[in-house]
Amino acid sequence: MIDINVLRNNPDLVKENIKLKFQDHKLPLVDEVIELDKKNRALKKQGDECRAKRNTLSAQIGMLMKAGKPDEAQKIKQEVAANNDKIIELEKEEEKTSAAIKQIMMTIPNFVAKDVPVGKDDSQNVQLETFLEAKEKPFEVPYHTEILEKLGGLDLDSARKTSGQGFYYLTGDIARLHSAILTYARDFMIDRGFTYVIPPFMIRSDVVSGVMSFDEMDNMMYKIEGEDLYLIGTSEHSMIGRYMNTIIDENKLPLTLTSYSPCFRKEKGAHGIEERGIYRIHQFEKQEMIVICKPEDSEYWYNQLWHNTVDFFVSMQIPVRTLACCTGDLADLKYKSLDVEAWSPRQKKYFEVGSCSNLTDAQARRLGIRYKTAQGTVFAHTLNNTVVAPPRMLIAFVENHLNEDGSVNIPPVLRPYMGGKDKIECKK
Repeated sequence: MIDINVLRNNPDLVKENIKLKFQDHKLPLVDEVIELDKKNRALKKQGDECRAKRNTLSAQIGMLMKAGKPDEAQKIKQEVAANNDKIIELEKEEEKTSAAIKQIMMTIPNFVAKDVPVGKDDSQNVQLETFLEAKEKPFEVPYHTEILEKLGGLDLDSARKTSGQGFYYLTGDIARLHSAILTYARDFMIDRGFTYVIPPFMIRSDVVSGVMSFDEMDNMMYKIEGEDLYLIGTSEHSMIGRYMNTIIDENKLPLTLTSYSPCFRKEKGAHGIEERGIYRIHQFEKQEMIVICKPEDSEYWYNQLWHNTVDFFVSMQIPVRTLACCTGDLADLKYKSLDVEAWSPRQKKYFEVGSCSNLTDAQARRLGIRYKTAQGTVFAHTLNNTVVAPPRMLIAFVENHLNEDGSVNIPPVLRPYMGGKDKIECKK
């Protein structure tokens, strides 16, 4: 959510930003908010005048009673009662108008950074850098489900019976590899100075509406029936929600946190063949990074966060590239975003395995996350990034480390987490 003072003083700037994001249907909202804001300030002024009048009249009542003039005092009391009714009416109208303003302000997108490429959708995202050489295999690489099934590590048929499409069983060495990658990711981030956290896996609606846009909420979140609780789509939701309506001591910033959680997503919409199997699923686990910092430090931490993911994948000998998300591909809260994509030898192209985002103070404004300075309180900046999200990451792993006989090599950094194994063999 942007600062309403910017909208009041420079509505054209807000409109230009909306156009950059190809959301022209939201342009009328700017003028609508301005009119509602004028009305709201007028209501507040009337309310303040009525309250001042009440104080004056109340003082008169006391003076008249002391002067032995109860009849005159009674007339003033009637005037006070009518004035109170007016105050209640104004407060109700002000509350209604404030809610309408907030609702619209939460749909107006955050300002985008000047270095974000302009584009309508993800097809216009821009490659920045590649890390490790992306190599093709000298043999045909099977689809990832076939690789995993031959290793005795994946059972989709049973999951369809118990849970439906979008679920899976991981077994044996593949299940162990899945856990090994997450444990390695935890230790990798702790070694980089991040504090490890396991957060709640369900959050209330006021947190949901604070951490994401309404469109994202509808497309992602599972609601617990009969409760004001949602299953988290990523641990960022509950991690940032932890600081809702909090004033943080300036000396404690930046907060650098890494969190583990299961994640649950609806994943609405039809997907192509390459997104079947365990690419788009309703349940997965993830290691996340979250930073809460001062505004002047957020660009530094943005670069630190995506570098962490790149270094993590490179340490497992998986080629990756970084992709700058264009204006039309940014969610409303995002100031800028960068995707990390892993190389797929089967598809002979890259696919997304992580996303790093700088939200500046847009998310903090929604949630009331501030820090205290000598001059007063300031809204913090919030950032988040994926360290790793298996099982999708397993696709990149098994394809890049696959041998012609169907076995999969284990890179040195993971062997301590795999009981010293250097290879997963096919099951006969």
